[in-house]
Amino acid sequence: MTVVVCAREPDLPLEAFRRILIESGLGATRPVGDGPRLRQMLAGASLVVSARAPDGNLLGVARCLSDGAWVAYLAELAISRSAQGKGVGRQLLQAVRAELGPRVTLVLSSMPDAVAFYEKVGMPRMADVFFYSRQQ
Repeated sequence: MTVVVCAREPDLPLEAFRRILIESGLGATRPVGDGPRLRQMLAGASLVVSARAPDGNLLGVARCLSDGAWVAYLAELAISRSAQGKGVGRQLLQAVRAELGPRVTLVLSSMPDAVAFYEKVGMPRMADVFFYSRQQ
């Protein structure tokens, strides 16, 4: 398991966020070419937690939207490909859960290739989830 330092990072620089989205593979489904939209995504997050190597290198980012009392939506769990499979995602997910506390439910919509990870960390699947997809 890779040693990481997980911490709230509400002022994560836009370029660091863009880079980790691209490095993780999530850049294929996120607006990485639209700086103002990425900035709005960061500004609208109620919780941003980073995972950094001891030397400060950014390995992962979790971005959540939450009311702080009942539910949180994990919009991104982006782990650099070079750090995937080394426990970074698990540690970052644990840090997010610790920040949210035991009274807040954490939900997410997984990318197909990440389903096995969420099953491995013990997240049960939810049936009966509904959503309207964005138009743009």
